[in-house]
Amino acid sequence: MQDAIVILLLPALGSLIAAIFGKSIGRKATAYVTVGAMGAAFLWTLSVFWRLLQLPPAQRSFDPVYWQWIHAGALKLQFGLLIDPLSTTFFLIVTFVGFLIHLYSVGYMHDDDNFQRFFSYLNLFALAMLLLVSADNFVFLLVGWGGVGLASYLLIGFWHTRPSAVQAARKALVLNVAGDVGIMLAIFILVTTLGRLNYAGVFSHVSSLSAFQVELIAFLLYLGAAAKSAQFPLHVWLPDAMEGPTPVSALIHAATMVTAGVYLVARAYPIFHAAPVAAEWIAGIGAFTALFAATIAITQNDIKRVIAYSTVSQLGYMFLAVGIGAYAAGIFHLTMHAFFKALLFLAAGSVIHAVSGEQDMRKMGGLKKLLPITYWTMLIGAASNAGVPLFAGFFSKDEILGQALASGHFWLWLVGVVTAFFTALYIFRLIFLTFHGKYRGDGHPHESPKVMTIPLIVLAVGALFGGYLNVPGAWSVFDDWLAPVFARYPGGTIAAASAAPNWGAMALTAVLVLVGIYVAWLFFGRGEVRTELPEGVRGVHKVLYNKYYIDEIGHAALVWTTDHLGIALDLFDRIVMDGIVMGIAALVKAWGEALAPLQDGFLRRYGLAVLIGGVAIVAYLTLVQ
Repeated sequence: MQDAIVILLLPALGSLIAAIFGKSIGRKATAYVTVGAMGAAFLWTLSVFWRLLQLPPAQRSFDPVYWQWIHAGALKLQFGLLIDPLSTTFFLIVTFVGFLIHLYSVGYMHDDDNFQRFFSYLNLFALAMLLLVSADNFVFLLVGWGGVGLASYLLIGFWHTRPSAVQAARKALVLNVAGDVGIMLAIFILVTTLGRLNYAGVFSHVSSLSAFQVELIAFLLYLGAAAKSAQFPLHVWLPDAMEGPTPVSALIHAATMVTAGVYLVARAYPIFHAAPVAAEWIAGIGAFTALFAATIAITQNDIKRVIAYSTVSQLGYMFLAVGIGAYAAGIFHLTMHAFFKALLFLAAGSVIHAVSGEQDMRKMGGLKKLLPITYWTMLIGAASNAGVPLFAGFFSKDEILGQALASGHFWLWLVGVVTAFFTALYIFRLIFLTFHGKYRGDGHPHESPKVMTIPLIVLAVGALFGGYLNVPGAWSVFDDWLAPVFARYPGGTIAAASAAPNWGAMALTAVLVLVGIYVAWLFFGRGEVRTELPEGVRGVHKVLYNKYYIDEIGHAALVWTTDHLGIALDLFDRIVMDGIVMGIAALVKAWGEALAPLQDGFLRRYGLAVLIGGVAIVAYLTLVQ
């Protein structure tokens, strides 16, 4: 598996060529290079995947080392790639979905003046994510982690002439860097306590840590994961990231960046298994985030923001899974999410492209017949996102809920079930407002070109049939594939999807999903925009529409507090600190002015002063003796 590094080198080379030679070789050649780099990386990943499949499950793990970076005392740090079913799964997601997003971007960004720069950033983003999921130690994971944050900053703020885009990019960077500090502190503790940072060395020595140390490390790692994967209350950057081009939204929210936190918890499962308090917090916050974001999505009118809050909600499900130890279930939902969420964002981009940049669903409607490919593919993505039976999201989401109930986490299961109802409600509200009824906008919408619709069709196939990798009561291909990863260290055993499904619980979830769709049809089925709400609902709607005022609370708690703290410190500096300095200077000056008359240049007076001083000294010495 020494050649696995080629998967990283391909997007690295594509990014460099687009950045350095993009203007000279032109748009078409830049597209061939960068899209081709992702396609080649996917094909190379397929070869790695095929070779792993040929091996017995217990032998599907390789750690090729390419060079030694640090060797200081007991600390030995090398650059190596961990190639196993977990990293290979992420390789497949990033390269395949990333390739489709790159291909789609050729049509979407065709007229943009900075076409070459955009594709250079896309390849850079893919490189950073591939490094993050394949590094065999925490330091190079952090390098990839930071690289993803940098690339997302560049992509979110790509249209830098828009103040809102610049502000959104800064917000994303600041909150992600705040989470990065948690990972850095965890790394410092691991170095000082274990003297090693490679996964194998750390995970095999977790038992030597005290309970406090392992809980602290787990919470610090989770801080980074929560910021990157938009868990409450660090979720606020993700909806604002919609200021970037739509392909960026698909790349960040589906295939790569936001799933990095779930990957980190799954990869570091020996630490989280040994930290039950941290694990319970992860599951609890995940369940709360899922419900919290789903209720907000019901009231949003921007088509991309609805899908963004859907991403936050679905990430909550994933953290619920890994928090209760259902690691394979969490990764399975992550994989299905990559299909249906990338599909939803790219379909939304197709709609926005057709209606001349409009994103407000209240100004859409009636697009079903005008955009048939976009409509049917987006409908498949919505059904999968909602967990409609037999679609991919149904199998992956229900595996999480089933394992939550089977492990005794009744309240987490209940929150997840209620969230399923709201998920169906908000995503089909989007479908009905966008595609049904009469067209409420201006212009003449038309279907997107094939370079944009072909990726939609391919992703729709995954969103429709991907869930059959794990079928309750029948087989668990996906879980079996990941099983060796989570059997390598204590605490990683997994319950397969095929093991004793709770048919009653599954039926209840399915019924609530269908009820949610029906409620959406009752209120929005004809594409109607309701401007007047019942009096008892208006207050609730206002709170949800304003996202529970989290941004305002954050502004008051952080920005307002920081501003006024700065004012207070400025006053302290000017009144107290400057007062002390200026007071000493004034005292010295006054003392000098008081003594100045004595320095008048009269020698007789100086002589008299010396005589008096001498007499005083002699008198003093005489008296003392």
